[in-house]
Amino acid sequence: MRIGWIRRRPGRQIARMGTMRWPTDPPGLEALQQELADLRPQPWKPSVGVTTGGCFVCFGRGGEGSGAVDDRGWAAAVVMEWRRLVASSEIVSEAGASYLPGLLAAREGELLESAVRALPRLPDVLLVNATGRDHPRRAGLALHIGWVLDLPTVGVTHRPLVASGDQPAPKAGSRAPLWIDGEQVGWWLRTRSQARPVAVSPGWRTGLDTVLEVVKIAGARARTPEPIRQARRLARSARSRDRAPDG
Repeated sequence: MRIGWIRRRPGRQIARMGTMRWPTDPPGLEALQQELADLRPQPWKPSVGVTTGGCFVCFGRGGEGSGAVDDRGWAAAVVMEWRRLVASSEIVSEAGASYLPGLLAAREGELLESAVRALPRLPDVLLVNATGRDHPRRAGLALHIGWVLDLPTVGVTHRPLVASGDQPAPKAGSRAPLWIDGEQVGWWLRTRSQARPVAVSPGWRTGLDTVLEVVKIAGARARTPEPIRQARRLARSARSRDRAPDG
């Protein structure tokens, strides 16, 4: 994957970790997902002063179908301290594959990893616009990127990928479990009163209780938790700047 440019904003410098390969062929990715689902890393719990991060990738407008390998993509990542943006990064590069259900990591994984690694500092926990345990192999992109980065992660999506469950009460903070074959893999969570809930699932080193606490810490001025909303805003702004006509 070729990174066209990187934009960073101030923060504490961190040591860089080595890169890891993201399988783009379905059998290879499915096999890795099965291995990741079986891992049992030490659980992580938030502490006082925890920083939250978010990442998001977008592609060109007007595309049809599931996209294609090498589609141009704009990714951004942020770090927030008590809902205040303190660091961010933006990159432009290419998708690793077209989109196939359950195999989002092949398309977006390396893009998101590059955006997070471009941050001048890492957050304590990363919210990802993808699923974690709500996945046919219990290892969606949110869990996968946490393993790659060795960073606790939480998956947040507008709707479940595989799981199902009753809707929560209309009050902000209400939740209801999401299930796959009798196993709870996440929550419906109402981040704003009367707004549609979001689907929240554990990723790398996080559990069912932890993800609720993380989303609460991250905050939500709108339906989407703030770190993902800020990363989405930056990624879309980068796309607009990059595609704007000269002059």
